[in-house]
Amino acid sequence: PHSRSITPPHPPKPYPAQRTRAHWRPSPSNASVDASFRTAPPCLRGLSPPAFRPSSSTPHSRSFSQYQPSRSMSITIDNINEKVKDMQYAVRGAIVAKAGEIEAALKADPSQFPFEKVVYCNIGNPQSLGQKPITFYRQVLALCDYPELLEQEGIDKMFPADVRTRAADILANMKGGTGAYSESKGVAYLRQMVAAGIEARDGGIACDIDDLWLTDGASVGCHYLMKTLIRDENDAMLVPQPQYPLYSATLALYGGTLLPYYLQEEKGWALDVADLKRATDEARAAGKTVRALVIINPGNPTGAALELSNQQEIVTFCKAEGLLLVADEVYQANVYAEGRNFTSFKKVVRDMGFGPKDFAMVSLQSTSKGFYGECGRRGGYMEVCGFDPQVKAELYKLSSVGLCPNLGGQITMAMVMSPPKEGEASYPKYQEERDTILASLKRRSVTIVDGLNALEGVSCQPAQGAMYAFPQITLPDALLAEAQTSGMAPDALYCMKLLEATGIVVVPGSGFGQREGTWHFRTTFLPAEGDIPGVVARMTTFHAAFMATYKK
Repeated sequence: PHSRSITPPHPPKPYPAQRTRAHWRPSPSNASVDASFRTAPPCLRGLSPPAFRPSSSTPHSRSFSQYQPSRSMSITIDNINEKVKDMQYAVRGAIVAKAGEIEAALKADPSQFPFEKVVYCNIGNPQSLGQKPITFYRQVLALCDYPELLEQEGIDKMFPADVRTRAADILANMKGGTGAYSESKGVAYLRQMVAAGIEARDGGIACDIDDLWLTDGASVGCHYLMKTLIRDENDAMLVPQPQYPLYSATLALYGGTLLPYYLQEEKGWALDVADLKRATDEARAAGKTVRALVIINPGNPTGAALELSNQQEIVTFCKAEGLLLVADEVYQANVYAEGRNFTSFKKVVRDMGFGPKDFAMVSLQSTSKGFYGECGRRGGYMEVCGFDPQVKAELYKLSSVGLCPNLGGQITMAMVMSPPKEGEASYPKYQEERDTILASLKRRSVTIVDGLNALEGVSCQPAQGAMYAFPQITLPDALLAEAQTSGMAPDALYCMKLLEATGIVVVPGSGFGQREGTWHFRTTFLPAEGDIPGVVARMTTFHAAFMATYKK
């Protein structure tokens, strides 16, 4: 009598396979809701408070049978935070969900599709596509996670001397090892390692560990910033278009306003400071408070690497307009273009004569990209410069709510910034692994871009850095009409058809932002080098058939 099926008062609304700015939400069936009702604790079932009926033996006992179910679900899509519903993240949207369904179907019956496997080119997740981890990082992590190995007989034959020394030093400066909480900003010793790496990268420019937060990936640093800076919809940030949707998603989540500025595709995705000025002036005229400028260098999804002169223009603009510069530099190890090198914005700022008291900026770095690709470790850092000490105290308070970043990620981030040095036992192998991965990524980028540029109606700028190509595609009118009928963005419909015909997963440009009337998609070049020609061949075959069908 007390287990009845619950039907939501408002049936779940149907969601199209892909919307330009939509996240994908599966709708539970009545059966699953009924199951959750039977198993969930009372506080989650939407039940009425229990009636109080004292018994003769126990005056204050309550029978479970006295709980009565409510007439409707207590938590529905109609009464959750609207900002969560507004937040979009295309990189793991409907197309990826469909890819998961196809992958499961292939396991059940490989004959269902004209391909043998799904190839995930939608996300920068190198090790999921076969990239091997850097040996030095994994050896140090192994010893930190299992310190008893350091005392084992024969350990000197299993692990090089510098690995054992590095692990022992880290363990000696951590309280309780990798299973204990650390300081909220990260272990001080590991922050010192990161600071030393930043100083070496920037030619000796000082880095104070008090300015460093170790984080669970660069994304957490972005969340800290948005939570701290965004007060309401009148606070705005300049964000590139196209952009990594982390920034649009967090601005939506915390109630801020995104001010788009458009990168110049025809000039290799360069940044036009005049467009920054236009967007800033228009926003201020509309009553917005422009708080910061976000720069992604090297670019995601564009693969562009900024020239030094462009970086200097950006710094000058931020100084003149009083804006915080947020430098997303997670691809700093991924620069392939001849004559281009990575220069951090912090170095550019200091070389231009601006000190910590003259210029406010934030730098973000991650263990997920580069040649290391340790995405699952969730390691990263945020360096804040030129912040009021009271604001830093608030950031510290914010980070302390989460207690601490994970220790494996902290250790990995420290090793990324302070790798083996020439003359140490692990250096030759580390150098070989690093150089092999980066050289292969460069070759793969050229193969992908050349293949895309050979397709009818497709143009793709060279990938100067990062892990992506972002081709523009001219879509036939028939496809545009079909997309309008289906409720999908045209580039999303193209990507869905590509997936269903080839098993290749890419992300529509509409999920990153693009100039009105243009269509793109983002693809990684992370599949194994031996698989890249096959990926290009499948794309080529599909695109030829697609154009033949839709141009009729």
